[in-house]
Amino acid sequence: MRRWRAGMLAVGGLVGAMAVAADDWPQWRGPRGDGISPAAVAPTRWGPVENIAWKAPIPGRGHSSPIVAGDSVYVTTCLEDAGQHVLLCLDRKTGQVRWEQRLPQRLQKAIHKLNSHASSTPATDGRLVWVSFLDHPDMTIAAYDCADGRLVWKRVPGKLLSKHGYCSSVLPYRDLIILNGDQDAEAFLVALDQRTGEERWRTDRPNRTRSYCAPLVIERPTGRQLVLSGSLSVAAYEPDTGRLIWNIDGPTEQFVSSPIDVGGLVFLTYGFPKRGIMAIDPAGRGNVTATHVVFNLEKTSRGGYVPSPLAHDGRAFVVTDEGMGSCADSRTGREIWLERLGRHHSASPVAVGDTGYFLDDDGKCWLVRLAEKFEILAVNELGEETRGSPAVSRGQLFLRGTKHLYCVGR
Repeated sequence: MRRWRAGMLAVGGLVGAMAVAADDWPQWRGPRGDGISPAAVAPTRWGPVENIAWKAPIPGRGHSSPIVAGDSVYVTTCLEDAGQHVLLCLDRKTGQVRWEQRLPQRLQKAIHKLNSHASSTPATDGRLVWVSFLDHPDMTIAAYDCADGRLVWKRVPGKLLSKHGYCSSVLPYRDLIILNGDQDAEAFLVALDQRTGEERWRTDRPNRTRSYCAPLVIERPTGRQLVLSGSLSVAAYEPDTGRLIWNIDGPTEQFVSSPIDVGGLVFLTYGFPKRGIMAIDPAGRGNVTATHVVFNLEKTSRGGYVPSPLAHDGRAFVVTDEGMGSCADSRTGREIWLERLGRHHSASPVAVGDTGYFLDDDGKCWLVRLAEKFEILAVNELGEETRGSPAVSRGQLFLRGTKHLYCVGR
């Protein structure tokens, strides 16, 4: 096992007793699960060759995002012809593959055209790295040793039946791994022991409707809440026990994007068949549909389905699948600006300081000032289509293309 430098610490106490550094990117949407980087700076200019530290080929196909811990970068993919789910560990300095591990994967015959068989982003604490995928029809999660890739455990929390396939990312919390099991059947939210894979708690999700969202842990004066949108509802649970704290009905059937915490409010975008943006005061108990919805703006061109929003300085920043970027007042939903940012977006944006990085499907990254006045700071072209969301670590960007993984920043 590699030796970790002094000063390593848990990120906000939310991501377990982690051996990762504060400037790592250990899970979906970064250290806090909200797309906000603790880094002060990141590259602002690059191209297919310009300012690229390395470019590593990634076999197979996948839409998961890279994660970074210490000197390692992890990414998943699927070798569809061989029926194998693959976890790659790359050297962050050179892009060379340190190790790779494969597990058999029975592929669902039909999934959404914008999905893949490796869309769930892994997570790590620097000692173990966890992946989840659909070994049809079984939701499967596995833990690997970060040092050598050895399989430590594998579990099947239950079946996952969704006509669009699977993509929910794993959430590490303290000594747990939490997974969203929303589906068109008996649905659940489940927590497993990080070290052994043993089930610690399970909560019923009563609406029996598929969703694809990763949960988010937020801090409240009364304690932490595990917020999950999807399955005809938005709900909050006690992350240590799975007990329901509050929920609202709707506002739509399906969700893909993850919620964020903006100034003490839960802000989210939704998706299908209704599109819109919403903010919820998380101070309630029980069904709070009539009492704690701060605003719900339906039929708005600012409602993204797949990309998750960003928070900065009391404002929410959203890009829709169709490429419309917007800034809204998080307390009222009032539109501050609405501008075009490319053709189509699958990735969720990230923030470094007051700069938002909005990566579109064509491999263009739109750097936008996160402020009331709309300002494009740069548009950088990778030269390859992209689906995964960026990772930021130690002044570098890690971008997953459809064929390669890129490290941006010398």
